[in-house]
Amino acid sequence: MKELSYREMGLTDEEYRQAAELLGRTPNYLELGMFAVMWSEHCGYKNSRPLLKQFPTQGPQVIQGPGENAGVVDIGDNQALVFKIESH
Repeated sequence: MKELSYREMGLTDEEYRQAAELLGRTPNYLELGMFAVMWSEHCGYKNSRPLLKQFPTQGPQVIQGPGENAGVVDIGDNQALVFKIESH
């Protein structure tokens, strides 16, 4: 069976460098897999986290802010937008 490269596991060149720096050596195949999982969008929200930080978390339009894995925003006309974000 062919071993996947770090890129095939979803890590960027920068993430590979960070993993090696954290370990103080070249990561082995198992370690690369663990970094890839923990830094993935599914577990670490590496792509969506910066976008989500742009939303307001307080204010008159925020009915429920962060903390309960869901947000509720008043969109006017006696309506609200509810969205859920899975967390681990």
